Amino acid sequence: MSAHTQTAEKGQNTTLLCQESYVCSGTDEAIFECDECRSLQCQRCEEELHQPERLRNHERTRIRPGHVPYCDSCKGANGNIMHASMMGSRQIAAVRCQVCKINLCVECQKRTHAGGNRRKHPVTVYHAGKAQEQEEEEGMDEETKRRKMTEKVVSFLLVDETEEIQVRNEDDFIKKLDCSPEQHLKVVSIFGNTGDGKSHTLNHTFFYGREVFKTSPAQESCTVGVWAAYDPVRKVVVIDTEGLLGATVNLSQRTRLLLKVLAISDLVIYRTRADRLHNDLFKFLGDASEAYLKHFTKELKATTARCGLDVPLSTLGPGVIIFHETVYTKLLGSDHPSEVPEKLIQDRFRKLSCFPEAFSSIHYKGTRTYNPPTDFSGLRRAVEQQLENNTTRSPRQPGVIYKALKALSDRFSGEIPDDQMAHSSFFPDEYFTCSSVCLSCGCGCKKSMNHAKEGVPHESKSRCRYSHQYDNRVYTCKACYERGMEVSVVPKTSASTDSPWLGLAKYAWSGYVIECPNCGVVYRSRQYWFGNQDPVNTVVRTEIEHVWPGTDGFLKDNNNAAQRLLDGMNFMAQSVSELSLGPTKAVTSWLTDQIAPAYWRPNSQILSCNKCNTPFKDNDTKHHCRACGEGFCDGCSSKTRPVPERGWGPAPVRVCDNCYENRGIQLDVAELPSDEEGGTLIARKVGEAVQNTLGAVVTAMDIPLGLVKDAARPAYWVPDHEILHCHNCRKEFSIKLSKHHCRACGQGFCDECSHNRRAVPSRGWDHPVRVCFNCNKKPGDL
Repeated sequence: MSAHTQTAEKGQNTTLLCQESYVCSGTDEAIFECDECRSLQCQRCEEELHQPERLRNHERTRIRPGHVPYCDSCKGANGNIMHASMMGSRQIAAVRCQVCKINLCVECQKRTHAGGNRRKHPVTVYHAGKAQEQEEEEGMDEETKRRKMTEKVVSFLLVDETEEIQVRNEDDFIKKLDCSPEQHLKVVSIFGNTGDGKSHTLNHTFFYGREVFKTSPAQESCTVGVWAAYDPVRKVVVIDTEGLLGATVNLSQRTRLLLKVLAISDLVIYRTRADRLHNDLFKFLGDASEAYLKHFTKELKATTARCGLDVPLSTLGPGVIIFHETVYTKLLGSDHPSEVPEKLIQDRFRKLSCFPEAFSSIHYKGTRTYNPPTDFSGLRRAVEQQLENNTTRSPRQPGVIYKALKALSDRFSGEIPDDQMAHSSFFPDEYFTCSSVCLSCGCGCKKSMNHAKEGVPHESKSRCRYSHQYDNRVYTCKACYERGMEVSVVPKTSASTDSPWLGLAKYAWSGYVIECPNCGVVYRSRQYWFGNQDPVNTVVRTEIEHVWPGTDGFLKDNNNAAQRLLDGMNFMAQSVSELSLGPTKAVTSWLTDQIAPAYWRPNSQILSCNKCNTPFKDNDTKHHCRACGEGFCDGCSSKTRPVPERGWGPAPVRVCDNCYENRGIQLDVAELPSDEEGGTLIARKVGEAVQNTLGAVVTAMDIPLGLVKDAARPAYWVPDHEILHCHNCRKEFSIKLSKHHCRACGQGFCDECSHNRRAVPSRGWDHPVRVCFNCNKKPGDL
């Protein structure tokens, strides 16, 4: 490449000029590059400079289009490469210092011209053309090309320490990896104790020493959570994990996170720098294998079916490479040349009663570091050899990797109670099973985490004990049980074949019933005048079941006769009220007009408020102003004052806003009420007194009615005084918003959220009754 002069306007290099200025004064075009002279030279300067005998053997190269020289600081005077181990290859110059007369790459410019007076030196910027870049790539060896491919790789946080995935979706995951969505990849992850150099190992094994994963000499762990990066050379997703035995919070969740990473990996590197292999290594791998087979195998199969993945996720775990670095001790197997290290590792697993059956293979790769740095070439070859083996784990698209991780995170998530923790294992069952505990006996659920989202009920292998508080008995029909069927039955008010009113009559005479769907009514509590036996001794079997948080009791009182009677009476009263609403209003309006004073406008002529012109509806109340006699709504006639000129006094009465403001205006003598009108006025006052008295009586009757409703409430209903808002839409109840109980769950709802009607046989409601929106969506019988 060659130097370019800078244009004042664009700041770009446009012409290749001689850098010697020996003959041409720097104005001629450069033709040659001399490595020993470390400059670009024109034809005349090249001839004059190399006339002396000692300079004739300088190696000169004819400049091609787009050529840029190498950095002078990265090579010696004889052209020998310096800093090769650090820089990796000869670096192309980025600028030429016009004062120092040397070409510098970006790193050398920062190193030599970042401070002091040199940072003020004028420089000429080189511009590399595409032709030259292609030429450089063609001249590179395979190792240099690989290094160049990893120069732009960066890592990103995949999962944080609270097990929350930090990529939004599948596309975001692929974008951060910077790979093709169709590219088939494998996953390599690393485990080990904190401070053993896991991030350093990945950087040197996959990225030629570049700090893709952060390293730090500090005591605190520099890797928190799970980080990922894409290796474009080997086509693998490299995952760095948080170290074991670190001083961290949420230790249980972070340990569970490690197994999720292990589950999606194709190859696992266990890094240890202990001079002798500790039992923790074998214990960790053994517990991880057991937990993988017990909890993850089934979930990975379900993920394959649920997500419709084209590539099946292997139920066999990843391969494991134990990378053991020692300083003072010999490597495993060096004392026994006849035995391979893998055989010794299997014997060690067997002695500790740990069986890594889940892993497809376990290999040992050791290195003894007499003098730093560590040699990672053996590990690199072992990793590449394992990645080429597709017998057990085949490459898959990055979208499949993300879906598997997302499915495992959704399934196994949530806090892990410390009081339920078994610390004798790296991966106890509490990390992956449901945390619900039976309220009656205290045993835990053995289903996997978050199983309720899929409609799977709680389950425990141990038997429960009876608790009077939860009444966790279940009745089953004895006759059906003897025929090989298990049919649950519940005591209830009436049989399903009885009408509501007939059922109430039979209940009053014969008591509650137990009805089997197959055998019909098998028991009545008062079937005989005397000698009625307990159903447990005759027709039903009793079983004790677990009481899980959030579930109802089992044999709560389903005798809803009182509530059914109230529902029937309310229905009749409502029907009569609705049917008689029209005639009642008409009669009331006519009677009011008969006792109204002569100056009042008749109700039949009042169609809207005299002030705001709001039309009156059927349920709206019309109010007469005692002063002018016109009809108003309640808002326009809320003021009160005495109206002695109309005979209303001395007590204040209802007047409209206009008459209230014009209280000083006196009526003419001709407008004063006559004796006949005075009698009508007295009748109106008596009518209002009677109406107010009846209203007070009705209000007083509402109080004992509320007590009756609370006494008639079935046992599983939430008491009225505890219901403050709708259980579904959260609207607060008021005088205008009535509360209703769902006959299935017993919660309180508004009418809009509980207008559906369904039979609830399990609660003794064999005919369609009110149920909430959520219970109505449940399939099957309620």
